[in-house]
Amino acid sequence: MTNDRSGFGGLLREARQRRQFTLEGLAQASGVSVRAISDMERGRSLPRPATLSELMDVLELEEDARSRLVQASVRHTVQVPRQLPPDLAAFRGREAELAVVLDHTDRAFARGGHVVISAIGGMAGVGKTALAVHWAHRVADRFPDGQLYVNLRGFEDSRDPLDPADALGGFLRALGVAGQEIPPGAEERGALFRERASGRKMIVVLDNARSAEQVRPLLPASPGCLTIVTSRNRLAALAATEGAALVGLDVWTEAEALAALAARLGDGRCGAEPSAAAELVELCGRLPLAVAVMAARLSASPGMTLGSAVRELRRTHPRLDAFCADDRRADVRGVFALSYRALQPDTARFFRHLAIHPGPAVSAEAAASVAGVRMPAARRHLRDLTGAGLLFQDFRGRYVLHDLLRAYGSELLDEEDDDRLAAQVRLLDYLCHNARAAKRLLLPRSTDVPIGDPVPGAVHVAVGSREEALDWCEQEEPTLALVRRSCTGPALRRGRLDLALQWAAYNEVEGRWSQEVEASRAALADALELDDPFAVNRSGHHLVRALIETGRLEEVGEPFAHVLRYLDRLPAECRARAERDVSWVYLYLERPDLGLRHALNALATARDLGQHGEVARALADAGWRLVQLGRHREAVARCEEALLLLREVGDRHYEAATHSTIAYAQQSLGHLEAAVAGHRRAVRVFEELHDRYNQAEALDNLAVVQLELGAGEDARASWERAAELFTQLRVARAADFRAKADAVPEGR
Repeated sequence: MTNDRSGFGGLLREARQRRQFTLEGLAQASGVSVRAISDMERGRSLPRPATLSELMDVLELEEDARSRLVQASVRHTVQVPRQLPPDLAAFRGREAELAVVLDHTDRAFARGGHVVISAIGGMAGVGKTALAVHWAHRVADRFPDGQLYVNLRGFEDSRDPLDPADALGGFLRALGVAGQEIPPGAEERGALFRERASGRKMIVVLDNARSAEQVRPLLPASPGCLTIVTSRNRLAALAATEGAALVGLDVWTEAEALAALAARLGDGRCGAEPSAAAELVELCGRLPLAVAVMAARLSASPGMTLGSAVRELRRTHPRLDAFCADDRRADVRGVFALSYRALQPDTARFFRHLAIHPGPAVSAEAAASVAGVRMPAARRHLRDLTGAGLLFQDFRGRYVLHDLLRAYGSELLDEEDDDRLAAQVRLLDYLCHNARAAKRLLLPRSTDVPIGDPVPGAVHVAVGSREEALDWCEQEEPTLALVRRSCTGPALRRGRLDLALQWAAYNEVEGRWSQEVEASRAALADALELDDPFAVNRSGHHLVRALIETGRLEEVGEPFAHVLRYLDRLPAECRARAERDVSWVYLYLERPDLGLRHALNALATARDLGQHGEVARALADAGWRLVQLGRHREAVARCEEALLLLREVGDRHYEAATHSTIAYAQQSLGHLEAAVAGHRRAVRVFEELHDRYNQAEALDNLAVVQLELGAGEDARASWERAAELFTQLRVARAADFRAKADAVPEGR
C-alpha cells in the first residue's frame, strides 16, 4: 500500500501564503516543525488529524476551505483491481493473431509505451472478446498494478451503449476512490482516472466498443498501461488520432475450428468421426460462436453422433435456426441482429441486397448493381458495412460476406419483401453487358450477340484496353457459375442465356474449356426451351468447340445435331458465319468433304448478301478444306483471292490464318522455304494479336516444315512453344505437341 498525496500540499501552501505566513512563522504559531510543514507542502507526507487541526486553527480557515483540506489529507488506499473475466478453458488456435499482439506487448513493454489495440475487430461471433481476455491473461504478470475490464455494451439490444462517465466511475471505484470523491462529470472523472493510473502498470480491456468517441475518455495516459479494445466496428479513427494498432480477426481456419470442437467434445469423440467433424465445422462457417453453440448441444447429448448432427444441420432451413440458443449472447441470429440494427436504414437495405449475390466475394460495381444504387452511395454503404464488421475486403479489394451472414441477410430480405427478382435481373445485366464490352476488346472478330439495353441500376464499367477487360473478367469470373445456379426460374432464363453467350469469349481467350462446357450446356438447354434459333446455334457451337478442345469428341454428336437442325431457321445475315462454324467442326470429325460443302454454302450466302468480310473468310476456310482434301493448287488460288479481300476489310486474324494455309499448301507442293516464310509470318501476326490458340497451331505447322528441311532443333523449339501455349489455354492437344517435340531425333 502507498500513500496518495494528491492536492493536499498545494492547498496548504496556498492557505499559508494567503495568511502571509512564512514556513518559520507558521511553525512558530502552530508548534509544528518547519521540516514537517515543508514535507507536507512538497507532497512527501500527510498530517495526523491533530496536527492538521492545529494548522487549520492557526490559518483561520473558513468551513469550505477546512473541508477541502481535510478531504485532501485522507490517506487513500491504492487497490489492485482484478477485473478480467475468466480465460476460456477451451481457447484454441489464433496463433498468428496472438503472435502479432504479443509482439505489440513486447515492444510496448520494452519502451514503456502505451499501446491501444482497437481492431480486435471483426464480425459478430468471431471471438474478439475471447482473444482479448486470453491475451490479457497471458501478459497479466507483466502488469502488476492490476487489470480493469468493462463491457461497453456497444451492440446490445436490451440496453444502450455504456456512457463513458459510468465506465469511469466503475474504474475509479476499482482503484480505491471513495464514492463521495468521484466527480459527477465525464471530463472530471477522466482526469481523475488518468491521475490515479499515472505511474501504474495496468491492463485496461474495453470490450464491445461502439465507437472511438466512446473509447477515448477511457484511455489511461500512463506509459505503463496496455489498453485492449474490441469492437465490431473498425475503429480507424482511433488509429489515426491515438496511434492504435489495428488487428483484424477472421473466422477460424479448419484446423483451428476442429481443435476448438475437440476441446469441447473430447479428442476421442471427434477422432471417431473425422469426416463428420470436418463437415460440421464447415457447416458452421468456421465461425467460433456457431461452433461453440453446436458443441454445447452435442455436449448435452453425449449419445448423438457427429454424423447425426451434420445430417440435422443440412436439413435445417433457415440455416440459422440450427444456431439458436436461450442465451441471447450465444444466439447467432440474435448476435447478427445487434450489428444489423445499428445500421442506417439505407445501409441496412444495401446489406439485405448483398445476400442475393451468390459469389464468394463481390466487387463494388456488382454490389451497387444488385442494390440498384449509384457508385458513390454503394461505396459509402460498403465502407459502413466493413466498419461494422459485416463485410471484409480480400486482397483484391473485393468484399466478402460470411455464409452465415448471407443466410441472415436472405432471411431479412424475405421478411422485408424486397424485390429479389429485380435485383437478380440487375446482377445478370451487370455481368452480361460488361462482358459484352470486354469481349469486343478480347475477341474483336467474334460474332456480336444482340442483347437488349441494361435495366436501370446495372452499373457500366469503363473498360478501355485488353488488359482492363481481362482484369474485369478475372474479377467477376468466380461468380459466374454460382450466378447461373442461383438465378433460376423461367423469368431469368433469357438473362442466364445472354450471360453465357457473352462470357464465352473470355473462356476462349483464357482456355477455360471445362467451364465453357458447363456454361454452354446450360445455355443450350435454355435456348432450346426458348426455341431461339440464333441462341441454339451460338450456344451449341460453343459447347461443341469446348468439347473438342477438351478431347471429348464422343460427346459432340448431340449438341452438333441441334446446331444442324436449327441451321436453316437462322436469319439470313447470320447464316454465313454459322455455315463456317459447321465447316470447322467437320474437320475434327474427319469429314473435310462436308467441311468444304459448308464453307462453299457460307461463300454463296455471303456473296448474295454482299457481306465482304464473310466472303473473304469463307474463301479462306474453303482454301483450308481444299488443303485437307489434297487439292493444293486450288487451295492457293482460293486463299490468294481471300487475301485481297481480307486486307480490304482489315481482318488480320484471318489474313494470318490464310498465310498459314498457303504455306501448308506450298509445303505439300515441295516449296519448303516459302512454306517456312509463310508460317513464320502467321506466327508473328498471331502473337501480335495475342491469339495464343492460333499462334500454337501455326507453330505446329511451322515445326513440320522445319523438320522436313532437317532443322530438328528449330522444329523441337516450335513444338515446345506450341505445347506451352496450349498448356496455358488448357487445350488437350498440348500433350500431342509435347510428344512431337520429344520425338525429334537428337542432332537433327
